[in-house]
Amino acid sequence: MKTLSFFRLVVAVGLCLGVGALGSLVTTPQIPTWYAGLVKPSWNPPNWAFPIAWTTLYVLMAVALWRLWQLHAPSPERRRAIVLWGLQLALNALWSPVFFGMEAPGAALVVVVALWLAIAASIWAAARIDRIAAWLLAPYIAWVTYATTLNAAIVALN
Repeated sequence: MKTLSFFRLVVAVGLCLGVGALGSLVTTPQIPTWYAGLVKPSWNPPNWAFPIAWTTLYVLMAVALWRLWQLHAPSPERRRAIVLWGLQLALNALWSPVFFGMEAPGAALVVVVALWLAIAASIWAAARIDRIAAWLLAPYIAWVTYATTLNAAIVALN
């Protein structure tokens, strides 16, 4: 049982950090070029803050998934929570290629709003079976709320 639990934790962390790594492949080359040329609001954080925030959030997301997957017996509620968690991760993975890869902040705003809704649904579903998993996602929705306003400001300013 401990081996299965550890395996599930490694899969969850690997999945989340993998999405982060793929996003950074699209993002990093654009930071000194296209992104540097955008007009950004005065409350835009420094570039170094993003990888720190996202790495922390990905680890919290992974632990939330692990809790849902490992600590709860199969049930429709668990399945719903995990499916919604997967949906938010897919939307998370989509944002960087749209914003940075396609250089499309407007389209990325649509993605990040959908992401916010998916995170809210994930928190709701997780809270029904594991309040700790739900709370682990709270910093994520807070950050994505901020990121959504930042994305919208970039659209407005450019």
